Formats: sequence, structure tokens, C-alpha cells
Amino acid sequence: MQDGFVITNARVVTPEGVRTGVSVQVENGRISGIREGFPQGTREIDAGGNYLFPGFVDMHSDAIEKGIEPRPNTFFPVDIAVFELDKKIASCGITTMFHSLSFAELEVGLRNNNTAAEIIREIHGFRHKLKVNTKIHARFEITDHGAVSFLEKLIRDNQINLFSFMDHSPGQGQFQDVISFKNYYGPVYAKSDAEMDDIIERKLQAKMSHAPRDIARLLDVCREHGIAIASHDDDSREKIHWMKEMEIGMTEFPINMDAVQAAHELGIRVCLGSPNVVRGRSSSRNLDAREAIRRGYGDILCSDYSPMTLLHAVFTLERHGILPLHKATNMVSLNPARAVGIADHTGSLEAGKDADMVLVDPSDGLPRVLKTFVAGREVFATC
Repeated sequence: MQDGFVITNARVVTPEGVRTGVSVQVENGRISGIREGFPQGTREIDAGGNYLFPGFVDMHSDAIEKGIEPRPNTFFPVDIAVFELDKKIASCGITTMFHSLSFAELEVGLRNNNTAAEIIREIHGFRHKLKVNTKIHARFEITDHGAVSFLEKLIRDNQINLFSFMDHSPGQGQFQDVISFKNYYGPVYAKSDAEMDDIIERKLQAKMSHAPRDIARLLDVCREHGIAIASHDDDSREKIHWMKEMEIGMTEFPINMDAVQAAHELGIRVCLGSPNVVRGRSSSRNLDAREAIRRGYGDILCSDYSPMTLLHAVFTLERHGILPLHKATNMVSLNPARAVGIADHTGSLEAGKDADMVLVDPSDGLPRVLKTFVAGREVFATC
């Protein structure tokens, strides 16, 4: 579908509202206009009264880690895992995916530095063959000094598109105490109590020694290369104010309402998890994303670990009267596109932008993706 076509009879979700009685014309992979009527002789796709959304921009999804390592120490080839996940992503309405890969040598699984770097380079080598726009979100565990050289090289080689700082040491953030840290990592990866104590001790030592210098160094490299920067699992006003001082523009999955309110007040974008919205609660018993958005503190939704939840989160917010549909849609399209610097060509249904679009049937209370287009090319269809 690289040739011109027009979509008619759709409820078109734009940044300002839902438009009816208009057609969306596509030429050479871009939206050439949204207007009443349509040119005669142009191939028509009748939307049947369904919604036409902008393609979703998912700036944080670590589903790729489970795709490669679905069980502890059980690995699939990277290309197989990525290509299969790519098909699923397209079926979820995601047209730009930031695969999140962590550099955290003192953790477990794929998160060791050499493996994470190899995966990123491999994905970069074949991403032009994938259905959706595929980018990399590198996550840096601040206690991992050895990751710095790997990350700096990847950034300078233009293989990273978004960067975030995370701190999984116990006593703050996601793990408020040692027990919660051990309960999360120990059973899944069959670590003994002594092994977990050793990991914790090394993390805490690293945090006190080289972490500040490593953070400063990587901030400089990211800024030099124009890479958007985020912080992860922020849990206090103090951390949010530190972010402001460091000129970090996004907070991902803030832990509590105090942190998210502080971010809102300081103009720092707040990224929340769509699984949290769909489920109505955090898997870690932290911030209620619905309540944060209801109070006006959310800017972006990302899928975190479940790409299927982006679409359902949008309709959940509308169904519960938290946001009108177009504003909920902005949280998974235009807002993340702006945050990562790609809104000039994607993230909304507007003339001149890439025809990244999703046709959705909302009937029976269960929204279903019918078609997904990337730059005007149909990459998924159920009809």
C-alpha cells in the first residue's frame, strides 16, 4: 500500500478531538490532507464507522527481554525473538517501538553489559526489515560502573535513541527495603540469601563511590548527541528536584503521588505504565496511575512489559471518565513523540506527517485493531 489511498467513513482521532465526516488522504507514505469528501479515482478504504487513531509511540517496553529469555537461562536467537515480537507489536497498534534493554551487571539474565550491547547492535543491523519503526531505549543501572564504556560507545555509534537512569538498590525507588529486593530477584533466578546479600552490598558500595561521576559523564554524552533522557522509579520530591538540576526531562513510573506532583509542578514529563491503568493498580503496589492522571499529573503512557495494554489503557481512561478519548490518545502518540523528539513526522494524524495509523473497532466494549499502517504501508490486518 505504498500508492495513494484515502480512508473514508472513519471517526478520526486528532490531537484536538474526534472528527467525523472527513477523509484522510495518503500519498507517498504521508498524510496529504484531512478534509470533507475525497478525490475521485483514488483507492478508497471504507473504515465502516470505526476509529482511526495515530500510530502509537511506545517509548518504554522491555517485552523484548522476555522474548529473548522467556525463562531463566533459556534463550532464543535475537532475530527470531525480535521478528516475532515485531508482528505482535504491529497487531497492538504500535508503529514506533523503543525496545528497552538494561545495563545492570549486578542483576540477572540479559542485563549484563556485553549481552545487552550485543543485542542492541544485532537489532540495529536488521531493524530496517521490521514492520514497525524500531528504536532502542538504553537503561543504565547507576551502580554499574562497567556499563559506562559500553553505553558511551553505543551512543557515539548512533545506536541508542532514548536513555534512562535507574537505581534498583534497596532502600528507595522500587525496592523500599532489602526484603522486597530479595523477594523480587531471589526466587526467579534461584539466588541464595548469601548471593543476594553480596549483590546488595556491591550495589550500595558502587552507589557511594563512582555513581555520581558516571551519571555526569553519560549525561554529557547524551546531550552531545541529542538523546532524550529520563529517570526511573523516582520516589521523592528531592529526586525530582535533582532531576530538574540535572536537566532530565522525564520521570518514568514515579513511585508515589508526592513525586509525580513535584514533577508536574516543575514541568518534568511524567511517564506512567499502561498495564497500571488497565489493571487499576500497580504490580508493585506503588502509584495508582489512574488516580495520577485524574489529578492531571500524567503526560505519557508506555507499555512497560505488555504492549497489548496501550490501546486498552486509552479506552479505560475514557470509560472511567478520566480523560476524553483524544486526550487519552495523545498520551500514547503525540506526547511521547514530542518527548523523544520525533513529533515532526509522527505521533498525530496531521497533514505532512507519516501515515502511521491504526484502525480500531470499539464494538462490544473490547477495542480491536483491524489495520495498522506504517508510513502508509499496511503492516497488520484482520480484515
